[in-house]
Amino acid sequence: MSAAKSIPQPCFIDTNIWLYAFIDTQDTSKHALARQIIRDNEVIISTQVINEVCVNLLKKTDFSELDIRALVASFYGNYTVIEANQEILVSASTLREKYSLSYWDSLIVAAALFADCKFLYSEDMRDGLQVDNTLTIQNPFRSEK
Repeated sequence: MSAAKSIPQPCFIDTNIWLYAFIDTQDTSKHALARQIIRDNEVIISTQVINEVCVNLLKKTDFSELDIRALVASFYGNYTVIEANQEILVSASTLREKYSLSYWDSLIVAAALFADCKFLYSEDMRDGLQVDNTLTIQNPFRSEK
């Protein structure tokens, strides 16, 4: 008998995971793991994450504006993109109070909750934090530290 193939879970992927996936001159094990997370899951991102990825790729790599336009099209063509709305902005405010999140992190968490994600992969947020009993923040690199 063969093992049942797992069904990809909807998960939100934070900016730092994308940067490890795109910039292969960084830590090779993080690069490989970031690419695997993106490949093996039903990926949800927000326009905020797209903006942060693009600005970092322009600063840290030789990405051109043509490359950025292609990347933006790829994000929208391949993944679910959550755009900020009133519900997300108000939820982010509540999350900042409840969990002491930064302004920008609260927007990412609110977008992940809005999209009904069970997991948010981020290197920079509190690993293991359970938000509203539905979303768990996971640092996929925690064992490498």
